[in-house]
Amino acid sequence: MGEFELIARHFTRAAPPGGAVVLGVGDDCALLQPTPGHQLAVSSDMLVEGRHFFAGAEPEALGHKALAVNLSDLAAMGARPLGFTLALALPAADEAWLAPFARGLFALADAHACPLVGGDTTRGPLTISITVFGELLPGHALRRDAARAGDELWISGRTGEARLALALRRREPWARGELATVQDRMDRPTPRLALGQALAATAGVHAALDVSDGLLGDLGHILKASGVGAEIGMNALPVAPALSALDEGPRLDCLLAGGDDYELLFTADASARKAVLSAGRRAGTAVARIGRLTRTPGIRLLDAAGRESPLAARGFDHFAN
Repeated sequence: MGEFELIARHFTRAAPPGGAVVLGVGDDCALLQPTPGHQLAVSSDMLVEGRHFFAGAEPEALGHKALAVNLSDLAAMGARPLGFTLALALPAADEAWLAPFARGLFALADAHACPLVGGDTTRGPLTISITVFGELLPGHALRRDAARAGDELWISGRTGEARLALALRRREPWARGELATVQDRMDRPTPRLALGQALAATAGVHAALDVSDGLLGDLGHILKASGVGAEIGMNALPVAPALSALDEGPRLDCLLAGGDDYELLFTADASARKAVLSAGRRAGTAVARIGRLTRTPGIRLLDAAGRESPLAARGFDHFAN
């Protein structure tokens, strides 16, 4: 199977009627027509075999995750998806791999009305690179530099389950539980698009990002960009049942430093608390208030009595780990 047959068989589809895609796969460029008066939101992510996913990973789940991590970036800004491009390096044109990969990719794309509009294929080590395009109204983006001292700090869903899944898969000695109960949290993350759009339309919500490299590490990006600090209540962190059986140290490491959660971490005025909870209900996503932002730089982790605890966990850095 040659390159163009591969593209035609697995990645060429008619553009959906009435959407933003004027011209999709098959020409030198795709043509998108955003809604008049809106801004474009653009994000790219790369997944490399052996670095971001295990060799031999199930291709349908991999197709889902490759797009999900990009849609999560749109969610963090509060943007609505318009379309995406796919650049794919393959060791070989393997029909048995390509068919389920495309199936997982398009199932998520269709669920969020985000069509494939172009890309490239080549021979090489398995690498998946996606660029996603979205739109939102000017002034509505949930930027990292918009947080304010006094804001409340919120998280969607729960963190740590993907880290536990990785530990169980690696048979790390501290990990307990059944891989099947947490595996989808690592292999098939849920991009919080409905929540991101609801938050972007909620007065008093200021900054957001998606948690990909650990809650503490990613929170640090908001704090640095906005020039503020944070206090987090340990007892306020939502804990999945699968993490409850862990010792305190590993549990906190999962909650605070585990990556691949793709939950939204965001800040909002205290006066917006009811509106934030309402946005979560409309989006069908649980949200929890876990702390507040301060004028004092740094992150303080507080126990149930309000005493400061040492930060044993840290976020993940691709070049330091």
